[in-house]
Amino acid sequence: MAEGTDDRALPATEELALAREALVAGDLTHAADHVANALARAPTLPEVHETLARLAAASGSGGLDLFPLHHHTFVGAVVARAHLLAAAGRPAEGLDLLVAAAAHAPRTDWAGVPWVTSTELVEHLGPDRVARVLMQVCAAAPDPVPRSDRAALAPYLTLARNAITVHPEHALLLGTASALARRAGEVPLAVRWASRGVRAAPSKMGEVWLGYALRSAGRTREGLAALRRAVDHDPEDLAVYADIAGTLADHGRLDEALSWIEQALARNPSFDCAVHTAHRLRFQRDGDVGHLVALADYIRDNPDDSHEHSDLAECCRGRPWLGQLTPPTAGLAVRPQPLPLTGPESASTTPPPSTEAARRLRQVAHLAWPHPPAAYDTAVALATLDLNDLLGLLAHPPQTPDNPLGRVLSGQDPALWVRCVQVWTCLGLLHHRTDEPWATSTRRQVLVELAQAAEVTEAALFALMTAAWVDPSIRPDVARLVTQQLAAVAGDQRAPLPVTVSLAHLALATPDLDPECAALARMLAGVPAQPGQGPLRGLLARLRRPFRPRLPSPPP
Repeated sequence: MAEGTDDRALPATEELALAREALVAGDLTHAADHVANALARAPTLPEVHETLARLAAASGSGGLDLFPLHHHTFVGAVVARAHLLAAAGRPAEGLDLLVAAAAHAPRTDWAGVPWVTSTELVEHLGPDRVARVLMQVCAAAPDPVPRSDRAALAPYLTLARNAITVHPEHALLLGTASALARRAGEVPLAVRWASRGVRAAPSKMGEVWLGYALRSAGRTREGLAALRRAVDHDPEDLAVYADIAGTLADHGRLDEALSWIEQALARNPSFDCAVHTAHRLRFQRDGDVGHLVALADYIRDNPDDSHEHSDLAECCRGRPWLGQLTPPTAGLAVRPQPLPLTGPESASTTPPPSTEAARRLRQVAHLAWPHPPAAYDTAVALATLDLNDLLGLLAHPPQTPDNPLGRVLSGQDPALWVRCVQVWTCLGLLHHRTDEPWATSTRRQVLVELAQAAEVTEAALFALMTAAWVDPSIRPDVARLVTQQLAAVAGDQRAPLPVTVSLAHLALATPDLDPECAALARMLAGVPAQPGQGPLRGLLARLRRPFRPRLPSPPP
């Protein structure tokens, strides 16, 4: 379904005026275009529907031929066809198109018209068809829908009420209506409808709908009981196990939650919902980033999950370096500085970046990201910049972007914008000459050198850490580099405390970090130690020893 036109589009009233002029001139095709545009801008305006009816009458064929469906059809044309189908006695087909429009633009009140909310529509559709429509609407809506967007659900909630009045004991209808009511913020109504559905015909899905409704109402114990009954109906539906585990974890019952998710994994170790939930709960239990790295590996290796999951992003949100930039560190320069790079393609004094490089950087730079692999993917927008441009961005940070983020940073914290530029530029370096083998690559060489420069140490190490998240083969190398840098800073009494803490958090986000280094990082960051960790005596001295690769022993 195609979007509308650009910001220069005419208001609905002007579109209607043009549609009427075209009607008078007998140009039905152009009249249809303007009516579709008007519908996209004001889908419930009575004058729009009056003009659509005039157009249908003028066409002699009900107007359907003026709004054909193609692979990419403008949403206004889809909605116009929906209304004409209803007028032609085919409301079920029309409702399907309105639901498609709702999936495309869920905040718009496409269905707020009399024929959708009339009691007669239920007689045309029947309870099963209404239930299917409600399921489609729910599939396109968050749970719950933000209060400001709930008006678009009101016509469908009226449809559900009308249908239940006629079919008060239809279990599937009651369950889907409960799901819609829950999303619309009508939680007590959702509980009543789901309870009636279970009484009418006990089933797995009925108990799931009831469990969700009770959970939304704050009746967690009863909600969990309903979900457990759903498992009794169908022990092989592992998604319910994951729901139970998530609910238990949300209420501080982590051990019980892990028990449920382990049961699910015992039945199917590769079931995506169970895998996502298991890694999230294990991370909640002990804070070991290895669980999140394993989840990222699973996501990369299994791109075709049954549905979208947000466990990784939820775990990384708000955490230093996993999901956001740390605050500026004391003692670091924020003015443009020459970069002391010695590589064959790097100059000690770097020219300013091109206008295009600055533009791209402003487009991608942000203070937060869902998780490290997502940050890596976003930085691909900088992939075609040459090395001089990337280094120029570091030495000469561009001005803040002309958007709310830029205005806040320029007015309140310019240093944070400089760090933001550094982070995203170093991420951009990860996409430089990716055909080169990592060990001898330009991108590794430059980032390792940058990690030695105080101004950009954290940004360079963050990029290296991110590379390790997306490429398991380089994790030992990156873990060694991070360990060496952390040990050097931890042993330097002159290093500002914020730098040390920031690097400690960065180390804790690094895959395959040595347990001893992880223990030091926790101590420096003030993060509680994991269970079973011993004392830190002599740890720093061992970490500061020069790295020597282990060679195989000679044969006996």
